Amino acid sequence: MTSRKIRLAIIGLGNMGQHMIRLVNKPEFQPEIELTAICESNDHSRQQCLEKYPELKYYADYQLLLDNTDIDLLYVAVPPAFHHDVVSAALRKNIHVFCEKPLANSLEEAKRLLLMAREAGVVHAIHFSMPHEPAVRQMKKMVAEEAIGAIRKIDLILQFPKWPRDWQHNSWISSRQQGGFVLEVGVHWIHVMQKLFGRITHVQSELEFSEQPDRCEIGVRAKMLIADGVPVQLNGMSEFAGEERVSLVVYGTTGTIALENWSELFAGSIGQPLQPVAADDELGEPPVLKHVIQAIRGEQADLYDFHDGYDAQVVLEALRHPESSQLVDIREHEIHI
Repeated sequence: MTSRKIRLAIIGLGNMGQHMIRLVNKPEFQPEIELTAICESNDHSRQQCLEKYPELKYYADYQLLLDNTDIDLLYVAVPPAFHHDVVSAALRKNIHVFCEKPLANSLEEAKRLLLMAREAGVVHAIHFSMPHEPAVRQMKKMVAEEAIGAIRKIDLILQFPKWPRDWQHNSWISSRQQGGFVLEVGVHWIHVMQKLFGRITHVQSELEFSEQPDRCEIGVRAKMLIADGVPVQLNGMSEFAGEERVSLVVYGTTGTIALENWSELFAGSIGQPLQPVAADDELGEPPVLKHVIQAIRGEQADLYDFHDGYDAQVVLEALRHPESSQLVDIREHEIHI
């Protein structure tokens, strides 16, 4: 691709769509990328954005945007139920796609998008940002160096006193169809675990729901197995009195590493208290958007593509839609391309 600015369009003006607008307008991205168009079906949200950025083109229909604008990259930040239709429409036009997680709203949809993206030959990226964070990269380094010996067990804790949280103002994030903390938050940790510890091969899941038939889960108890047999226990809950906790705790033969509340790293030897671990900021990576730009320009990029999104979706759907009360081998869903 030429050295001209990459032309970007954004579909969806929720939290992540707004975040991407702010990111693109930072000075470090100005020479690289140019936001040209916005699509948002909500009239009020679209008008608010128009008042801030009147120079952009605005659409209420994503197909009209794709048909009437000349863009290189589409950022998809719509609810999961719409990912398949929006992304596939862009891929049919051979447009590079940067999609929010999860990749789709079912395993079948995720598989179709992966195969379409491979056939289109474009950059296809999922907004998995956690492996780029200093604390996660520090944990990866410690695990690789066997700082706590061989791994015995992993605990994933997802606790939300209230779901959706106060800042999550939309109608779908609490729905059973395309919402819930397992989907919205759990998919991040599924991806992190598979990148740090290996593929998850077996899943056993039990969900707790409220009396409202259309509401998402309020509890989850699950067991998973990593490829080498390491067990992962998932305990998740919402609707309780207390503090939010989102943590990954790794127990080894000589100690423990805990990544508490997304970014607070602790470690300790057996029989000793956990102590804070300072993550080396130099281990961190720039925003995923930077890697997407590098990939479009044919440069080396550290990003996660639709294959990573599909691999996470396999585990996610096994957790959200358990087929059995026993451990289920999910390796039959693997795709080797």
